[in-house]
Amino acid sequence: MTTAPEELPTLRSSVPPVREWARTFVIGLCMGSADAVPGVSGGTIALIAGIYGRLIALITAITPDRVVGLLRSLTPLDGGIDIRGALSIFEEIDGWFGLALAVGVGTAVVVVTRLVHELNKAYPTLLFGFFFGLIAASAVVLLRELSVESAFQVAAAVTGFAIAFFLSGPVSFLESGGLVVVFVAGAVAVSAMILPGISGSLLLVILGQYTRMSDALSNFLSSLAGLVTGGPTAPVVELGTVVVTFIAGGLVGLFTISRVVRRALDRNRRATMAFLVALVVGALRAPIQEVNDSVGFTADVAVAFAVAAVVGAGFLLVLDWYAVDLDLDSV
Repeated sequence: MTTAPEELPTLRSSVPPVREWARTFVIGLCMGSADAVPGVSGGTIALIAGIYGRLIALITAITPDRVVGLLRSLTPLDGGIDIRGALSIFEEIDGWFGLALAVGVGTAVVVVTRLVHELNKAYPTLLFGFFFGLIAASAVVLLRELSVESAFQVAAAVTGFAIAFFLSGPVSFLESGGLVVVFVAGAVAVSAMILPGISGSLLLVILGQYTRMSDALSNFLSSLAGLVTGGPTAPVVELGTVVVTFIAGGLVGLFTISRVVRRALDRNRRATMAFLVALVVGALRAPIQEVNDSVGFTADVAVAFAVAAVVGAGFLLVLDWYAVDLDLDSV
């Protein structure tokens, strides 16, 4: 007796209900908003929303074989375009979920980045004071969950702190780096965004690329809109090259560096988390450096910075209160 081949899905049966799309999109909006702000992790939002396991499964399901198979199904090879075969592979990787989530994240990143761009021009002290509070409270939350029990874990923590503290200072080759630096920053930041408690934007701050990328994306969208009214194409090409390079680095990081981090967590979870948490602590230098470079510290600036930091810390602690089930051992 022969077994009938599994019936391939159709487009109508494959697309999820609008309500499921909307829910995933909203979660993506929340994750993107968190990812765009240093000190808050999109991975934490995914954990709170109950989709963290599904997100990790999605990322690990995207393999070279499936990518090649999907592309071949959508090109006139092997007998022509095979829409149902492509849908089958797309469902195997939970593609509809990933698509709705990615659109939500992308939308939020664009909106928040634009807001950060404007605030950085008008209120840099308050902006980076708020970020300092977010980072400080995030460090407190993570340190509360972390236990260091060996010399190797201590060494990992010291190394992480030293790297973050050094890079958070005035490191000219990073701040004025070319596309290679942008590519690496994208790879590192995006790969960290899926880890609860570790902010990808925070790593951009450490690498001196946060303000640069916020400005680049905001100005790119403005110049793109300007094309409609006959604006020049040169800024679109120049800024678009930076944005595309960052996105390319992010995609590479998501499917390479993120896997390396996951393996490191599986091999020596405590040492890896000690290193990552120490990065957060060392990064507290970055917002202070940003304000010092942009406006300089006076008594009034210090007070405004401190008030904004308290607000940022309070926001993060409220978020942590809703994430009471955050357990680093389950990351």
